[in-house]
Amino acid sequence: MMRVKVYGYDKCGTCRAALKWLKAHDVEITENVPLFETPPSAGELSKLLSDSGLGIKKFFNTSGEVYKEMNLKDKLPGMTQEQMLELLASNGRLIKRPIVTDGEKVTVGFKEAEFEEAWARG
Repeated sequence: MMRVKVYGYDKCGTCRAALKWLKAHDVEITENVPLFETPPSAGELSKLLSDSGLGIKKFFNTSGEVYKEMNLKDKLPGMTQEQMLELLASNGRLIKRPIVTDGEKVTVGFKEAEFEEAWARG
């Protein structure tokens, strides 16, 4: 059985849909980390980023209130990756959710096709 760690938010519909998909496909959730209360550290985010193969901007919740309030659309281009990682680690509301990892691969957000590719056993 595949085992994953999920960083999410209980009241988030996207997170609930992702958890439901994982359970329906017999993926064991070993840890469900509340993203707002305990966001991953900059170091953890750095590993997730590297394992995901995505650009760091994909980790930002660009539709979130905090992102908009902080005017990050204009600020991010002038920041280093380290500064962005620190910013994400400082506020879980800035992180796109859910993040799912098995320690080797990572998905950010929930798109059924991506989950099929990453988490469905075949």
